[in-house]
Amino acid sequence: MQYNNIPNDPAMLLSFVNLKLRDEFSSFDEMCNSLACDKDTIIKKLKMIDYEYDKKTNQFI
Repeated sequence: MQYNNIPNDPAMLLSFVNLKLRDEFSSFDEMCNSLACDKDTIIKKLKMIDYEYDKKTNQFI
């Protein structure tokens, strides 16, 4: 990931990503592009704690 403020811990990452999706971005792709972060890395880390992105709700659930 290139954005320095993205948490490395999966639980903290979940909170960070869902906050950004709720407050600032209309999609996960938009967030990743804007923050210059690696989409696949985030998906893998959150899958480790059984969370997946839901387009309909625009959050990881």
